[in-house]
Amino acid sequence: MSLVTKLAIGVAAVAATVFLVGCDQQRIKELEEFVSTEQDVRDKFGPPAQIWDEADGSHTLEYTRQPEGTQNYMITIGKDGKMTALRQVLAPDYFAKVRPGMDQQEIRRLLGQPAKRSSYPLKNEAEWEWKWLNPPNTNMLFTVVFDNQGKVIRSGSTQILQDK
Repeated sequence: MSLVTKLAIGVAAVAATVFLVGCDQQRIKELEEFVSTEQDVRDKFGPPAQIWDEADGSHTLEYTRQPEGTQNYMITIGKDGKMTALRQVLAPDYFAKVRPGMDQQEIRRLLGQPAKRSSYPLKNEAEWEWKWLNPPNTNMLFTVVFDNQGKVIRSGSTQILQDK
């Protein structure tokens, strides 16, 4: 692949990510908690990647922007069909909830779909990674490491260093 082709692909990827983030912000501004309906959410964001049932009869729609983007949105719809919460979960306060011993399903429900999953059979470990943005503009990677039983061993964030 030529350098020009690589640059063109890189520019297109950055442009698409910026466009997606801008579109998301506009869509979010058009939604209002306890007023907007599930249909309003689906009209703005499309079909969710996952639907999570909640104990109180509500459900949460997951909208991922991984692997290219840096957000995962969890939008809760109450029993009355109205949006009760809209959260961007790839953030330090959500990462702080990750604890050793949690299982993969708990992590998936907390943080949404990861950007990447890797398996290391010789180490009996697996890693899930999420790209996120530490304001104002630092690209970060949050990694959760699981043992061979699918339980969290450790987690942490590192800065993504850009190639020069």
